Amino acid sequence: VVVEDQPDVSAVLSAYNQQGDPTLYEEYYSGLKHFIECSLDCHRAELSQLFYPLFVHMYLELVYNQHESEAKSFFERFHGDQECYYQDDLRVLSSLTKKEHMKGNETMLDFRTSKFVLRISRDSYQLLKRHLQEKQNNQIWNIVQEHLYIDIFDGMPRSKQQIDAMVGSLAGEAKREANKAKVFFGLLKEPEFDVPLDDEDEEGENEEGKPKKKKPKKDSVGSKSKKQDPNAPPQNRIPLPELKDSDKLDKVMNMKEAARRVRLGPECLPSICFYTFLNAYQGLTAVDITDDSSMIVGGFADSTVRVWSVTPKKLRSVKTAADLSLIDKESDDVLERIMDEKTASELKILYGHSGPVYGTSFSPDRNYLLSCSEDGTVRLWSLQTFTCLVGYKGHNYPVWDTQFSPYGYYFVSGGHDRVARLWATDHYQPLRIFAGHLADVTCTRFHPNSNYIATGSADRTVRLWDVLNGNCVRIFTGHKGPIHSLAFSPNGRFLATGATDGRVLLWDIGHGLMVGELKGHTDTIYALRFSRDGEILASGSMDNTVRLWDAVKAFEDLETDDFTTATGHINLPENSQELLLGTYMTKSTPVVHLHFTRRNLLLAAGAYSSQ
Repeated sequence: VVVEDQPDVSAVLSAYNQQGDPTLYEEYYSGLKHFIECSLDCHRAELSQLFYPLFVHMYLELVYNQHESEAKSFFERFHGDQECYYQDDLRVLSSLTKKEHMKGNETMLDFRTSKFVLRISRDSYQLLKRHLQEKQNNQIWNIVQEHLYIDIFDGMPRSKQQIDAMVGSLAGEAKREANKAKVFFGLLKEPEFDVPLDDEDEEGENEEGKPKKKKPKKDSVGSKSKKQDPNAPPQNRIPLPELKDSDKLDKVMNMKEAARRVRLGPECLPSICFYTFLNAYQGLTAVDITDDSSMIVGGFADSTVRVWSVTPKKLRSVKTAADLSLIDKESDDVLERIMDEKTASELKILYGHSGPVYGTSFSPDRNYLLSCSEDGTVRLWSLQTFTCLVGYKGHNYPVWDTQFSPYGYYFVSGGHDRVARLWATDHYQPLRIFAGHLADVTCTRFHPNSNYIATGSADRTVRLWDVLNGNCVRIFTGHKGPIHSLAFSPNGRFLATGATDGRVLLWDIGHGLMVGELKGHTDTIYALRFSRDGEILASGSMDNTVRLWDAVKAFEDLETDDFTTATGHINLPENSQELLLGTYMTKSTPVVHLHFTRRNLLLAAGAYSSQ
């Protein structure tokens, strides 16, 4: 896919020079409107997609050519006809009333430079073309050719519901070509090593029965990972860090915990433990919890990062260099001896940022913590010394989110400069820059195999990027507001996204299709998380609720035939009520973060708001 560079502002705007008679614009538009509204039902839904982009471009053309009164009257006459999900864009548009306003406005530039994409069946397109050419309605035809990209498909026109599900982003829908590339969504093979049985497991269990039962379970854990997933990327497609001994120990712990994991389902919902931040006058802006659920971190608007221990084990720093030199390095408990008991406390506060902290992320090995802030930097902190190791400077504007790769070493950040960046902890400059969004990148997530990154944006699209070459391999449109949460299913096949429109949308990554819509929340969704085996999707929102959804049912027997993939005729079942397994209200706490422990207990977090 060739990405065109952002053209020069004046060049972009000068495309508006070829003007028609300003007094006839209203007539042109209402003529087209009349034609579309009188066309057959099957074409009307598709052709109605033209209203919004034509309205915007005709308005901008009038403004650019300084016909201010005509522009105003055009806006007032037709802005009420646009779909409700464009209201925010129209608010921005209504404030652009003079040519000078257009110079510095990024939204406008984006609208100008990126062609608005419409998917229309061949029959509807022929109808439109015939109408515009008969009418000699050149002004509209010019705009269609200059500023719109019409993705024509053969087959039945789409219905209003099918179109409504997919439209709403700043640049219309994604071209069908954009979701055709092959994506390796499978999981990487886990390294093999034996899980030693605990002594307590051997003796503590009455009779010989228990350990014997455990053995086959251990093998099944091993055998599951031995087969190579056919959809997985090659093991060495991107270089991943070697496992350290401590990582192996942690994996063993993880497997033991997994053996005791609760099998969730509609009949067996998780318990939810809610961590409420009380008296958080500093303004809680971000939360993360370590994979083993031992620590929780909060990022605050007063630019501090606070780390708590959630277990009885206190947080300790490593001793000073002078003290460390006295330790016998060969002793068995050397890792215990290097810790300074005098520093033990439940809470550590990390100072360094100079603006609100919008994103935090623990490294998988719990040695490091990332935080990103309004000050334009991402900081890497050591959890051994509780000091800042590096400040990564690259975004010159607020950084809204950051996340470590599931394998550590790499991390991603996204911000107001509309790009996401991939970093490695030991490089002070980014390894990849993912450019393509038309507005702020509001959230970032690694795919479980670490070969892909998903980004959600205020342009109301979600993009999937290939870490290897920086290409955009999927563009998902359908949300009607900025996207604030993303979650990959544990098997790597699906993506769930949540936005300010209160909807959770489900996507099949392999086919590049929307496969479900979960309605129920009444406000922005800030947190999404799948349970450890992917049976349940939990969503947390500003409406002070946590909702649990039946993920197995949502993804079973999907219609992903070639026709649907080719044309985007998606038929979303209206089954949100059947999939909703539970709604849990807090007293007055918006949910900012969700996390399933290794045994499938659901942890939720947010700051109590007293209004």
